[in-house]
Amino acid sequence: MRTLPRESQDAKHQSPADRSRRASDAKPFEGVERRHVSEALPEVSEASEVNVFHELGKALTSSLQLDQVLRTIMEKINEVLRPDTWSLLLMDPEKHELYFQIATGKGAEALKDVRIKVGQGLAGWVAESGEAVVVADTSKDSRFFGKVDEKTKMETRSIVAVPVRFRDQCLGVIELINCVGPEGFSHRDLALLEALADYAAIAIENARHVQRIHELTITDDCTSLYNARHLNFMLDTEIYRSHRYAFEFSLIFIDLDHFKSVNDTHGHLVGSKLLGEIGEAVKGKCRLIDLAFRYGGDEFVVLLPQTSKENALGVAHRLHKLIRETVWLKDTGLNVHVTASVGVAAYPTDSRTKAELLHLADEAMYLVKNTSRDSVAAAGVGLLPQS
Repeated sequence: MRTLPRESQDAKHQSPADRSRRASDAKPFEGVERRHVSEALPEVSEASEVNVFHELGKALTSSLQLDQVLRTIMEKINEVLRPDTWSLLLMDPEKHELYFQIATGKGAEALKDVRIKVGQGLAGWVAESGEAVVVADTSKDSRFFGKVDEKTKMETRSIVAVPVRFRDQCLGVIELINCVGPEGFSHRDLALLEALADYAAIAIENARHVQRIHELTITDDCTSLYNARHLNFMLDTEIYRSHRYAFEFSLIFIDLDHFKSVNDTHGHLVGSKLLGEIGEAVKGKCRLIDLAFRYGGDEFVVLLPQTSKENALGVAHRLHKLIRETVWLKDTGLNVHVTASVGVAAYPTDSRTKAELLHLADEAMYLVKNTSRDSVAAAGVGLLPQS
């Protein structure tokens, strides 16, 4: 493998603007000129380089859509460096793997489900080391991972890969396939690619901040379930979807019995911990399409898309039993027991409006609360026998 020049190794420690200035001191886009001349295309000028960064700056400031910004960045790479195939791999920090967020060219479709472990192949090596790599002949580099070629049915002759880094964290890898010409890959091309990787890192980090802010606005701090504000939004969405496709859906209201006594006996911190444990348990019993909410105080709501009232009653009985039979706060040594009053209402069986549906589910829950407690009731039906 060709050793990267000192200039390009230092580039990753500089800002995109610094790299752009440094790159403008040399001959404009030597690598691009080399490839474009062979294709009888016009020479790329310094103005084109400035234009690339100008357009990327606009993309970063005009859109919070991560995929849109990343595609703009990758399109600029494609315009300037002309690889056979290019891809952006993002890091899955939980699994310590890279996955293909964007890929174009031959075999791109086959890459959707491919994952590469950190340290595996050239992309994995770049993610692990944080260093750019230029391999003019993959057959001579032991790090090359041929399994991807088996998936895409293409031949990878050369690879250029640079890390997408934010501070000391690797967010992903940009990889260009078959773009190294007979004269190699120029310092200038590498400096440009690394600068573009920095723009990608900024876009990814911005998107993460926006996502985190969004999560905070719809999530309950105590239970990590969705909050009442998000319930109202999701009900509007579910009513529209169910009306359009003739689906049913159901709501389950859960209110903990005598929860105030837990706060009075053990304090509000213990009460909050209990709510967190119950919220996590309720969420754990939901399907992937179900949504669990903390409605307020000691009340929870479960939204069951595409679920009839009859099936929702089965879920309600299971949740009621779960709360009643679980010993809570075991790790604190308190071993708390609680029961719940549960109400069920369904769309369109009981109502076709959000407000009325919420009211009926709440009313069914209060029917239990004001009579026997520790049971389940359904709108239009009343108290149900214990399962």
